[in-house]
Amino acid sequence: MTLRPPSSPSPVLPALSLTFNAFVWGVSWWPFRQFQAQGLHPLWTTALIYTLAVLLIAAAQPRALIHMLRTPVLWVLVLASGSTNAAFNWGVAIGDVVRVVLLFYLMPLWALLLARVLLRERLDAAAGLRMVLALSGAAVVLWPQQGGLPLPRNLAEVLGVVGGFCFAVNNVMLRREAHQPAAARGLAMFLGGAVVAGTLAALLTTAGAVAPPALPTPAWGLAAVAFSLCFIASNLALQYGASRLPANVTAVVMLSELLFASVSTFALGAGEFSARLLAGGALIVSAVVLAARRPGKPAH
Repeated sequence: MTLRPPSSPSPVLPALSLTFNAFVWGVSWWPFRQFQAQGLHPLWTTALIYTLAVLLIAAAQPRALIHMLRTPVLWVLVLASGSTNAAFNWGVAIGDVVRVVLLFYLMPLWALLLARVLLRERLDAAAGLRMVLALSGAAVVLWPQQGGLPLPRNLAEVLGVVGGFCFAVNNVMLRREAHQPAAARGLAMFLGGAVVAGTLAALLTTAGAVAPPALPTPAWGLAAVAFSLCFIASNLALQYGASRLPANVTAVVMLSELLFASVSTFALGAGEFSARLLAGGALIVSAVVLAARRPGKPAH
């Protein structure tokens, strides 16, 4: 009888965890629009649900809060994550969901440039190809039918691009600060959503550009708590899955967010599909897949 080496842990559960995270983000545009219909701007909704998440996490992990407050570099993560969430949530709530999500996924382009500046990583021919694919995809998506430069045409598209850039900063900082406790990093990311979105909402409300938040009914208050718990669960699922799968596999699985966003948008009539959008999306996705094909270690 031959002895077999112990089997490695099954990748199914980590992959399902990442898929759940992608599902939450892919369909999150719909709850944000429902809250907006009740008089709560997406920025106020973001601030509310992330404040609830911070309170829950801080109560469960008080040491994480102490560590975060004593570690100034984590406040860069607070700003990066907060800007990502504020821009993405606002963009998908007011614009064409698929276009916003596609522009958000220009993140590999920004990640290449930021990794060169912050992590001193070298750019090779493969990196150049990914940059060309991502930029070409963005140009196809943004090229106006009436001619002109392929630039964002409205606030939602600007927010998609800005959100993707901030997400790249967020990811680079997570890699640079991988030695920090996971709970402290997670708390910093949720605190960012509360602080950045809340500050923007307050400033825009003071300027008269955003309506003051309406007092939620008990039913909508419970919905906000449930929404917050969904984001906490998705964050835990992301950390569980990403820590057990190679980074390249994680990146490919996370692309399912595009599928969930596209299907939900099509089903609920919140966006328009065209050959140009599909072609541009294919180029952007190709850039992400090529980036994911690099050998990767499990994330920490």
